[in-house]
Amino acid sequence: MTFKAFVLHKEPQFLAQIEEVVEARLPVTDIAVEVQYSTLNFKDGLAITNKGPVVRQWPMIPGIDGAGSISHSSHPDWKMGELFIHNGWGVGETQWGCLAQKAHLKSEWLVRLPSAFTPRQAMGIGTAGYTAMLCVMAIENAGAAPGQGEVVVTGATGGVGSVAIALLSGLGFEVVAVTGKMTEESYLKALGASRVIDRQEFVAAGKPLQKERWAAAIDTAGSHTLTNLCAQMQYGAPVAACGLAQGANLSLTVMPFILRGVQLLGIDSVMAPLVKRQLAWERLGRDLDITKLEAMIEDITFDQVTEYATALMAGQVTGRIVVKI
Repeated sequence: MTFKAFVLHKEPQFLAQIEEVVEARLPVTDIAVEVQYSTLNFKDGLAITNKGPVVRQWPMIPGIDGAGSISHSSHPDWKMGELFIHNGWGVGETQWGCLAQKAHLKSEWLVRLPSAFTPRQAMGIGTAGYTAMLCVMAIENAGAAPGQGEVVVTGATGGVGSVAIALLSGLGFEVVAVTGKMTEESYLKALGASRVIDRQEFVAAGKPLQKERWAAAIDTAGSHTLTNLCAQMQYGAPVAACGLAQGANLSLTVMPFILRGVQLLGIDSVMAPLVKRQLAWERLGRDLDITKLEAMIEDITFDQVTEYATALMAGQVTGRIVVKI
């Protein structure tokens, strides 16, 4: 039997296309699934456009996220027909992913779909939104609370930024959105941002210590943006770092940490333990406004994956992309 999948080839030259794949080629695991929806994250964009060394084995089916139903299970905790969410775990990098009608996954990778969401809405959240929730949980655990001052979110029109703004504003935080797309101010304010500022304020090297501005921060940019944020945090304030859209370099001094007690929190979503994932998705089901989520989503077909992956890497996408498989 065969199924439709989006496949990446390295030799004789890079190729990304929809193919019919023999089901017997899928890896042996304890769970088989029917994928109803996937999505495009930054890492998927890198792989599909061949812009970064994401793929470790070839050929590869990309798609680090998937949602749908269990078609076969040899694990007692999962039954046929149950709805699942998958995020990360190296899928789409070292193991065939979810931009396909079928996938074989491991039971310990899966989270049950919260009753608050449909599979499509879960992919509207995807790894980007789940990462945003991990960031919110991290700054909360580090002491951030509403009423302490403004919380800044960089990369605000992207998937992580959009969901982070919606979550934080719903929890009562005063949110400042940082973006290079000032034309999207109305979109960001509709998600809950109290004001919007241009990312140009952050992208160049700044002083080791700057005026205290922020009660907490969620950063998707890295590089000079993250350096400047650390230099601008209030005493003891947390910064959750989860991305490198500007760059992987970080030229910091110890000054913000030893003179102001700033907390720099690294957020990993790919290999996060299952218990943390389950908590994050429970919180998303409780704290994310569905109306705001729907405002972020753009639905595309399987045939549009390459086009939208290219647009994503060019910074031309706002919000979240959902792929109907």
